[in-house]
Amino acid sequence: MKHIVLCCFLVFSCLSLVAQERTVQGRVFSQLNGESLPGVNVKIRGTSTGVVTDINGFYEIAVPGPESILIFSYVGYLTEEVVVGERNSIDISLAEDLTELSEIVISGTRRAEKITETPATIQIIGEEEIAKIATFNPGELLARVKGVEFIRAGVAGTGINVRGFNSNFNAKNLQVTDGRFSTLVATGLPFGPLNTVIKEDIERIEVVLGPNAALFGPNAHNGLVNTITKDPRTSAGTTLALNAGNQSMFSARLRHAQIVSGEFAFKVTGEYTSAEEFEYADSVYIDRNADGIKEGYEEYLLDNTIEFMRGETALYYTPVDGTDLIFQAGGSNSTYLSPTNVGRNQIKDWRIFYTQVKLVSDNWFAQLYHTWSKTDSTYSIDDRTKGYYRFKDTNPELTEAQLRAASLTTGALFQDDSRRLNAEVQYNNDIDNNFFYTIGAQWQRDMANSLGTYLLDENAEDYITVNQLGVYGQFDYLFGDGFKVTAAFRGDNHDVYGFNFLPKVGLVKSGDWGGVRLTYGKGIAAPTILNMYGDLFGGLILGNAEGFTLVDGTVIEKQEVEEVQSFELGYKGQLVPKKLFIDANTYYNISENFLSPVTVIGVAAKRGDQPISEVQSAYAIYNGLVATYVNFGKFNTYGFDLGLNYFFTDDWSMGATYSYFGYGIDENNLENDFDKDGKVTPLDLLVNAPKHKGTASLNYMGDKFFGSIFSRWVQEFNYYSSFQIASETIPGLKYRGVDIVEDARSGDAWNYGPLGGFLTFDVSAGYQFNDMFRLSGQVSNLFDTEMREFTAAPPTGRLYSLELQVQLPAID
Repeated sequence: MKHIVLCCFLVFSCLSLVAQERTVQGRVFSQLNGESLPGVNVKIRGTSTGVVTDINGFYEIAVPGPESILIFSYVGYLTEEVVVGERNSIDISLAEDLTELSEIVISGTRRAEKITETPATIQIIGEEEIAKIATFNPGELLARVKGVEFIRAGVAGTGINVRGFNSNFNAKNLQVTDGRFSTLVATGLPFGPLNTVIKEDIERIEVVLGPNAALFGPNAHNGLVNTITKDPRTSAGTTLALNAGNQSMFSARLRHAQIVSGEFAFKVTGEYTSAEEFEYADSVYIDRNADGIKEGYEEYLLDNTIEFMRGETALYYTPVDGTDLIFQAGGSNSTYLSPTNVGRNQIKDWRIFYTQVKLVSDNWFAQLYHTWSKTDSTYSIDDRTKGYYRFKDTNPELTEAQLRAASLTTGALFQDDSRRLNAEVQYNNDIDNNFFYTIGAQWQRDMANSLGTYLLDENAEDYITVNQLGVYGQFDYLFGDGFKVTAAFRGDNHDVYGFNFLPKVGLVKSGDWGGVRLTYGKGIAAPTILNMYGDLFGGLILGNAEGFTLVDGTVIEKQEVEEVQSFELGYKGQLVPKKLFIDANTYYNISENFLSPVTVIGVAAKRGDQPISEVQSAYAIYNGLVATYVNFGKFNTYGFDLGLNYFFTDDWSMGATYSYFGYGIDENNLENDFDKDGKVTPLDLLVNAPKHKGTASLNYMGDKFFGSIFSRWVQEFNYYSSFQIASETIPGLKYRGVDIVEDARSGDAWNYGPLGGFLTFDVSAGYQFNDMFRLSGQVSNLFDTEMREFTAAPPTGRLYSLELQVQLPAID
């Protein structure tokens, strides 16, 4: 009888549970514009049960009873909790999260998390900032990021370094776009103006200060710039943008995104931009006299034309809920002037292409992509100018057309037909919602080919191939009360410079007030293919993958990686709730085996085991005199960055940043004697960064009107980058064997004096007529302040631009 009663009780209990459990469905909207929100997480509180809204914002979830609480969460929106009760249908609108403390980032740990909870110093350039700056070049916004060494080299060229050590050929910052390494194969330089992304397709840019190599690999040494583009499923519609301004600037850009069905969506983008560079001619010094005195000449056949064409396409396919297949491809063609360590390069029709396929699910991420780099007619203006006059003096019978052709045969021509293959797989999950882990592996094959023009290859079939394999992992444990411990690692094996292990650990305490973080990380700057296998100007500059033996027997070791260990303490929070926000960090770095700029090492007898006469194509001219890249020294850098934002009202705000950068070097350690003059001086450590810099801004963001006044101050500082110099007069010190004298010739370059030393103002304003039309304008360097931001580049003059944006609604 007992068994019969027990069975009846169990059956009744099961029937009761079945009766209680029911399906709730509904739709999630945005309070901002009333549009549906796909990809919203809908979870039952206290359980691991959850679903994600579909392309039209719909969801359906089984709940155990009326007491169940549904949690709706979405990046960029405030989380909402709703008691189910007796309802079978629940629609909800999520409000946009406007507080700085709730911004979501992915660059700190490779998964979405609040910026106050990430173990890294990350600055965000948001979609609204990007959309409302009236220029084709969103890189201008990097000037507003604290802790960044920002430079502008003319109309289109912008670049950054982080925490010192800027140079005219800086490969120590990693640029990533939608998970792809966006760097040139041979030089390792960020794409910068060569990138294929248009401004209107950028969702946000995350800038990581300090090393982030444990997750992203070598050359996230000083920092990372991570660009994330828009998902067509959440940004459907058509955008047309037109810009016009001084320097004959014109830009037209188009983006179209469309949802085809619940499974398919796509987007296409395109841009054409043209302009004229500021009038400026760098001096090229040539010995044309019997007395051997070098005289300055203007750059030969200087072309101030700027022209960019770029575009992309992407197809998003959702075979099952929670899993996406994404196919992307893009290309660009660029012409502009680019500063280098040896004068300027005339970038001519440099093309970048890529194809990419990604698999994205709740726990898995995998991708495969292929990148191409091509140019046929880029050249060094400095070397071509020297070649022109050399042929003109020694062959007076040549016509101008013949001289023009001959001037490219001196080693000035740079051709490129390089490619890169990348593959990655990653898995992430959690245990009991308090232990999160991410593990992954990356493979990269660089295949560099200069068609024998600037690398130690010989022809179109002679690729310099370098392989690299890396594995990484990150583990986060939540202790409760906002405490989180992070540990990460990366192991990389490289064909040339071997194996490196990179750890990172961090402790974060966060809450509604903000977050405090303490981190330690190690990063490396890896020699590029150009550093290892370069062959420029007839072999005057040679790569150092195998080391050199000088004629006096001195051995120059092959170049290895540069290492940096970084300790950082940071805080991001609100001093006055919803009014005054602060973002501050201080850091201390220990750097070893600094990667030098190109430097003359003396007369070589061998490169590796090969006689230098067999390597140096212009041996008859240089007789073994070689410039290359070396490692040297151990030194420390330190500083702090401060950012403040104050909101007077929802519409009015002001902001300010300040950064300090300092360094220390052991003057008694001759390993720090870079120029080998027997003593350690400030010129042995080329800091190339101001001690002090800051910004201030006043901003208005209304329903219709918007605008800002932005000012930037950079302290005057001395700058040395290989053959380039910008320095005050320093009695008693020499650079490359020449006295350092301001406003005078220094070797083959002209020393115009220190960089920085300016206060400049930018203004912008705009009006949103309706949902379709927006007109905006800006003036950079409002007062046309004389300011030199870079060597081998024109002083930045006043630039103004108007932009009209037309936004057409999505097609049903």
